[in-house]
Amino acid sequence: MDIIKALQEELKIGRHQVEAAVKLIDEGNTIPFIARYRKEATGSLDDEILRTLDERLKYLRNLTEKKEQVIASIQEQGKLTPELEGQIREASTLVAVEDLYRPYRPKRRTRATIAQEKGLAPLADIIMLQMTKEPVEQLAQAYISEEKGVASGEDAIAGAKDILAERISDEADYRTYIRNTTMSQGTIQSSAKDEKAESVYEMYYQYEESIKKTAGHRVLALNRGEAEKVLTVKILAPTDQILRYLEKKVIVNDNPYTTPVLKDVVADSYSRLIAPAIEREIRNDMTEKAEDGAIKVFGKNLEQLLMQPPIVGKVVLGWDPAFRTGCKLAVVDETGKVLDTIVIYPTAPQNKVEEAKAILKKLIKKYNISLISVGNGTASRESEQVIVELLKEIPEPVQYVIVNEAGASVYSASKLATEEFPQFDVGQRSAASIARRLQDPLAELVKIDPKSIGVGQYQHDMNQKHLGEALQGVVENCVNKVGVDLNTASAPLLEYVSGISKALAKNIVAYREEHGAFRSRKQLLKVAKLGPKAYEQCAGFMRIQGGEDPLDGTSVHPESYEAAGNLLKKLGYDPKEIAAGGLKGIGKKIVDYKKLARELEIGEITLQDIVKELEKPARDPRDEMPKPILRTDVMEMKDLTPGMVLKGTVRNVIDFGAFVDIGVHQDGLVHISQMTDKFIKHPMEVVSVGDIVEVKVLSVDLAKKRIALTMKM
Repeated sequence: MDIIKALQEELKIGRHQVEAAVKLIDEGNTIPFIARYRKEATGSLDDEILRTLDERLKYLRNLTEKKEQVIASIQEQGKLTPELEGQIREASTLVAVEDLYRPYRPKRRTRATIAQEKGLAPLADIIMLQMTKEPVEQLAQAYISEEKGVASGEDAIAGAKDILAERISDEADYRTYIRNTTMSQGTIQSSAKDEKAESVYEMYYQYEESIKKTAGHRVLALNRGEAEKVLTVKILAPTDQILRYLEKKVIVNDNPYTTPVLKDVVADSYSRLIAPAIEREIRNDMTEKAEDGAIKVFGKNLEQLLMQPPIVGKVVLGWDPAFRTGCKLAVVDETGKVLDTIVIYPTAPQNKVEEAKAILKKLIKKYNISLISVGNGTASRESEQVIVELLKEIPEPVQYVIVNEAGASVYSASKLATEEFPQFDVGQRSAASIARRLQDPLAELVKIDPKSIGVGQYQHDMNQKHLGEALQGVVENCVNKVGVDLNTASAPLLEYVSGISKALAKNIVAYREEHGAFRSRKQLLKVAKLGPKAYEQCAGFMRIQGGEDPLDGTSVHPESYEAAGNLLKKLGYDPKEIAAGGLKGIGKKIVDYKKLARELEIGEITLQDIVKELEKPARDPRDEMPKPILRTDVMEMKDLTPGMVLKGTVRNVIDFGAFVDIGVHQDGLVHISQMTDKFIKHPMEVVSVGDIVEVKVLSVDLAKKRIALTMKM
């Protein structure tokens, strides 16, 4: 199998691009490094295509290995024919290889192997030949043997039938046909184990849908309902059509003695051996596809959340709301340093509203707080009420914003939070995290396991390893897209930088604490265990502001410093001008990029990237994202009326729509059918997490706390 050709066709890219990417991956380069600094080699493949290529490369190499194992095993048995070897080598999936291997796989004792041990294979062969001139019952008499445990003619026939049923079940072509037919014409059906029981699965109590039309989120819901023992789920295949196909394949002579026996064999082979296995395979396949789709959505949502623009230059009050234990507050300065923490009790059962307000007024005056970041958990609605009243009573211009606090409790109880804030309790750490999430969402959210950030659906029901790897990849892409400040980045942030492991991240922080701020990127080579390969992979993503070399503050890679220096000399610029805010208009001075790239001995794409970076050094891609909505007033769900038009923030995107925060603490749902007038396959074609959208209220159900919204104006 030509893996390069397969990848080329699958990803619809050039052969040289695949070859270059595979070579770079095999040499141990990371995906962010290849995407950013090896564009010449790969023809500018982006990180998304490179990750897919990497994943498929592993699958296809695994497939090649499996084929070799299967061929060797069949050869050892002396049963390998050139035709079979050709079929195995041509197979394009692991399922197809397994089908071909089935007849030769060492089997545990089955009804068929027991019948073979009793010497009944010759009788099975005679029945299969379909040429006998005498009844099968008569032929079976010759196989009765007390010694071998065949007590009667019926016993002998039953054993021969078992052998034939297994042979039919092992036929790869039959399985392929049955699998494809069931996939294209079968349905998935679910029913309730107890129709009277109330549950979230009520829409699946009497449900049937074509397999090929079942949406991924429904597959995952059915799986969960089945796992929780609420639903019974089964696949319904076009059984009559499949049996007709098998009979046509197996019964080649119309022999009155063997035809009825073979009809029984076919029915038994299908119902006992083939159908259950195919049902398992199809359910697994549906689950795998549904998980892949859900992981893609989760990844996209996570990326949007991580890439939300930071709110810089403000002192923020982080507010972790609660009832009984009080609201934990943390004052965090512009750099993320915690200045003060306190607990107030404005919510039930204490209801010390006036006392809480007095404390808040003092804090706002003392620290010059201009923004309050409130977690959206329990008691956040009541906290917001207090904040809005307070803002009306004070002269200072303070705004507040509701922040998604998913994962804050996970972080505050973690080993990492204990190391970061040894003197704080869980609530204080959580409040500090809620404040910092607003100041720099990326730097704060990398401290939490991506699965706990709460922007997916059914994440606990998925293959956790696959989900974990995919989300790690998303975080890695985001961190490297933005770049990190080498002198302020925490160890959790550094370990997502290309080429940096957990251990190296800790070593970088330890070096910084011992020797003070890094003055140049080259200094990284003095960090324990950070060798030339890791340096090559990470250097371009590390930034040093005000260091010895102005290029260290940009995303120009050290390997291109010489070329960048020569470029500046040619165009008459001083490198010091970079730090002053970039060399705007430098690109316009270049007439012929191709010629200049040749002179500087670098690729044309690299030259374009260097120029772009010199014009706008260390530009933050997050600046282009919508800023969070800052509020000074509050609305309640009962204030909403159908027809009302509001601005909101997209909090989560799922297969059937998007949840939008419109400032009333209950996110409203914009169903996929209410997003646009044109047909769309997925809400992601229209919205992403963090988007600011205009919505109209369709209906409000106070009892069920449901708000239906539309984006169709």
